[in-house]
Parts: sequence; structure tokens; C-alpha cells
Amino acid sequence: MGDRALLVELDDGGAVEALHAELLRRRASGALPAVREIVPAARTVLLDGVDDPARLASELTGWEPGPLPARGGEAVEVPVRYDGPDLAEVAGLWGVSVEAAVRIHTAAEFRVAFCGFAPGFGYLTGLDERYGVPRRATPRTAVPAGSVALAGPYTGVYPRSSPGGWQLIGTTDVVLWDAGRTPAALLAPGTRVRFTAEGGR
Repeated sequence: MGDRALLVELDDGGAVEALHAELLRRRASGALPAVREIVPAARTVLLDGVDDPARLASELTGWEPGPLPARGGEAVEVPVRYDGPDLAEVAGLWGVSVEAAVRIHTAAEFRVAFCGFAPGFGYLTGLDERYGVPRRATPRTAVPAGSVALAGPYTGVYPRSSPGGWQLIGTTDVVLWDAGRTPAALLAPGTRVRFTAEGGR
């Protein structure tokens, strides 16, 4: 990323979320040195466009991130047809019926932990850890746009057709990425998301 970037490595997603929130708080209050971009990931936070990365790294070691902000604002609602080819397999991994699997997924409130893989693709947390599922042993060469999928602790929606190894549980018509929209991405880190069932399931 160059000599004006700082990559902070953390223990887990919870620590990433806490540091990301703290960085945004400090930037909003004017207590953070100028940073062009703050990008959270699974176990890292990238700060780009920093005048003195070494100094900021030294300061970060003494920070105690405050509590996460309350989940304010309205959740983005994503209507889903729970018709994915892997839904029955996911239900089996969870030890429940297909109908119960849909109820579990629609009952959870999700939060975008970070974005990546493709423009508009958010990694959403919110399912209890017992509902984590493995990626497919053999990835698909083409996953349709709008596919709602699970892998590990995350739920995601494919914004465009691409290869992928996540477990496909449904489809949505919601547009995740639109270059003509401001912002182009529907989902950003921290966004609340609810999935709702279409078609009577």
C-alpha cells in the first residue's frame, strides 16, 4: 500500500469492529490524524493516506477502544427467495428442517463487518457461532448475482455473477452495487441488515 499506509493486525473480528468504531469516533471528533481511508477486514484494519504511520502505530498501542455504538438507524431489508441449491444441506448441518433454517436466518439481525471480494460484497455477522458452515469442497465456476450465501460465520450476497465456494441458500433481487447510485454500494461496514422470506417460507 506504500509508505503512507498502516495495517493493524488484531485477534478477531470483534477486536476489528471495536477498533474500527474507535477510529471513526476519533476521526469525527478531530482526535485522529488525517487518514484518507479506513478499511476493516476479517482480522485487520488498513489506514491509508497517513502522514506519519510510525507515530500513529505507536499511539494505537495505548488506545482502549470504547464500547461499540448502539445499532441505530433503520436496517436494510433484503427480501429473499429461500430456494438455494445448498439450503437443504445447510439445514442438515444445523440439524433442523429447511423451514426452521429459514426461520433461523430471518430471525437474526446482521451487521456488515467489512466489505471485499467484489464491489458491493459485504461480510455480514449475526448468526450464532453454532450456525457456522464450511465452504463447499468444490467451488462453483459461476454463482448468479443476487445469491444469498453462507461460509464460516458470515452471510453474504453476491453482487454480480462470479466464481464462489459459499453455500447458496437463496436469491434476492436487491441491487448491491450500482455505479450510478451514491453511494454505489448498498452495504457499508456497520450497516444493519435483516433478511425476510419471500414465497411463503
